Amino acid sequence: MKNITKNIRHLRHLKGLTQEVFADDLKVTRSRISSYEEGRSTPTIEMLIQLSDYFKIPVDILIKNDLTKSKDTSFIEIGNTRVLFPITVDDDNENLIEVVPIKASAGYLSGYDDPEYIEQLQKIKLPFLPSGKHRAFPIKGDSMLPLKEGSYIVGKFVEDRNDISNNRTYVLLTLNDGMVYKRVFNQIKESNNLLLVSDNPLYQPYSIPIDEVLELWEFTCSINTQEYDQEELKISSIMTMFNNLGVELKLLEKHLK
Repeated sequence: MKNITKNIRHLRHLKGLTQEVFADDLKVTRSRISSYEEGRSTPTIEMLIQLSDYFKIPVDILIKNDLTKSKDTSFIEIGNTRVLFPITVDDDNENLIEVVPIKASAGYLSGYDDPEYIEQLQKIKLPFLPSGKHRAFPIKGDSMLPLKEGSYIVGKFVEDRNDISNNRTYVLLTLNDGMVYKRVFNQIKESNNLLLVSDNPLYQPYSIPIDEVLELWEFTCSINTQEYDQEELKISSIMTMFNNLGVELKLLEKHLK
């Protein structure tokens, strides 16, 4: 229970609460909060549940994890029960992001909502990232050319599905297809679906019910692990030109109608 002492004090400070205000919110005395934070007494099971509800963090995370490396109180809800502590920082107060390795990507579907699984992932620092919770995912296959297999997509966690933007790329964790990286078109209002499109025209678009999407991470940047040769870059440029031409022709066709 050593972590709980540090965690209560740290989380209270992050929320900008005095011990008096915090105690009033929990309907306990200030001295009781002080005794917890100073390690003179241990919260009861009932109090741990109350703290869990107040901070919206599972009891096991409050007890087992050192949360003092976090610099804010934004938490990511997984389903209705699990919550992951999203942003960790290093000793220099720089954000760290988890990297899902290629060999472990298949297990991400079963481990994405397990704090212990996420905690053991390797972490790196990318100081140029915008604010928000980010994670790096490996790319498999050639459906999203010119990205090569083995590249990594760094994505920002999407909390509200209504914020999904059309024609932007996302890493999606899906119930039946596992982890995929696609260009997304939001059809939630019309059919409660997302249309997933590959940049490689050899792959057909397909729809997926939004209820089957477990996580969404919007593209922030990519990390290439292999060098492109000149021929590949030429082919990529040609593909981009034809893709853009196809979009323009569709818009023209719709305008003529």
